[in-house]
Amino acid sequence: MFNISTQRFCPVAEQRPDPPEVESLSRTQVLIAMGVTAVVLLLIAKLWVQFGTVVLLPVKWSPIAILQGFGLGIVITLASAVVYRVWDTYRQSADYYLALVLKPLVLPDLIWLGLLPGLSEELLFRGVMLPAFGLTLEGVIISSLCFGVMHLSSPRQWSYVVWAAAVGVLLGYSALLTSNLLVPIVGHIVTNLISSTVWKWSDREKPA
Repeated sequence: MFNISTQRFCPVAEQRPDPPEVESLSRTQVLIAMGVTAVVLLLIAKLWVQFGTVVLLPVKWSPIAILQGFGLGIVITLASAVVYRVWDTYRQSADYYLALVLKPLVLPDLIWLGLLPGLSEELLFRGVMLPAFGLTLEGVIISSLCFGVMHLSSPRQWSYVVWAAAVGVLLGYSALLTSNLLVPIVGHIVTNLISSTVWKWSDREKPA
């Protein structure tokens, strides 16, 4: 499943073991996977609303909601940077996952990397799934666990799943507090844009 919810925020100075060999994907393969995944998630959300009894969490446009989402994205990005530095297993998992996804992309592609997952995932997990499970702390936890599991690419990536679920809790709780899907959407997009841009920039500065 293609997505980025947590990323390497900055390079780490000390020496660490080399990450496992990453299979090569082309830019076209990554972009197609990103687009197909977004369409599938949007379709699931639409069908859930159409054939279920859930009421979609509203998107209410306001400058305050955009600022709240931007602030949430900054908090998640900084928290990801701390976790990346202190948790070796997560760092190796994130390096593997992000190298697989980001290396083939060019900088303009990162706009789509921010927008498509930010919109499609938040619509499904916070817009539809959270109200379906209940606008409660329990609903936030259950929808966040589902969000984390979606990021499981292999059993070795379990730490990436744990952190994705934790990020899902922050995004879900923001939706719960504000009753506005725009806040987690903006937070998710900002997180992806900042983190992926910094990762690409730091990767360019590495010696060949």
